[in-house]
Amino acid sequence: QLQACGGGLVQAGGSLRLSCSASGRTFRNYHMGWFRQAPGKEREFVAAVSRSGGNTYADSVKGRFAISRDNAKNTMYLQMNSLKPEDTAVYYCAGSTNVQYNSGRSSAYDYWGQGTQVTVSS
Repeated sequence: QLQACGGGLVQAGGSLRLSCSASGRTFRNYHMGWFRQAPGKEREFVAAVSRSGGNTYADSVKGRFAISRDNAKNTMYLQMNSLKPEDTAVYYCAGSTNVQYNSGRSSAYDYWGQGTQVTVSS
């Protein structure tokens, strides 16, 4: 089970830190990722972190977001800085055992958490 939290309402230029806590599975065995879905749009890839800590980012968030994981705490994080109104979406965390975990495809992920809403006002 994955539990995402940390969303909220923030002004443009502000920051938020999302967390995703895992239970019931061996967290360190999974590559982890963040996706987001804005109203009326398809779910899109945001960032991924491999089992060994290697990171991949969508071009739209490079230089602004940072993904990390703490295997001792079974938790993944997404630090979001310089937020823009277009970052407004429901953010989902997901786990993958697939070598294509950093392809950007949601189909590469095996299990998902519930979303947390991020709203960025202009």
